[in-house]
Amino acid sequence: MTVLVAYNVSPHGEAAVRTALEEAGRRDLPLHVLVLDPQAADAPAPAGLAAVLDGSATNPTVVYRDERTEPADAILDAAEETGATLVVVGSRKRSSQGTFLMGTTTQRVLLDSPVPVLVVKDAYGA
Repeated sequence: MTVLVAYNVSPHGEAAVRTALEEAGRRDLPLHVLVLDPQAADAPAPAGLAAVLDGSATNPTVVYRDERTEPADAILDAAEETGATLVVVGSRKRSSQGTFLMGTTTQRVLLDSPVPVLVVKDAYGA
């Protein structure tokens, strides 16, 4: 059992990691971070992710999406492989027309995930 967070380099990706850290701590579960931006397996964590994880009490597992795998598939596969009890994803604001025409990774994960999904938005700022 674990908390899985899908991270991409963005403010909403960082907000998702912060929320996942809180949830993992609250549930006393390990954290598994899936970086959606493809990189080599031995690459250092992206700076934004490293900054959010710096000083946290948890020592999460960090893995990277294979560039041949669609993001939604990577998240759903990781949820199954890690035995996730919760999936945390970040979401950006989209118009209803944009969502209808293009679909989203978040929508696909919400519809197909076998476990609860927590969708996090970054604070809209100045």
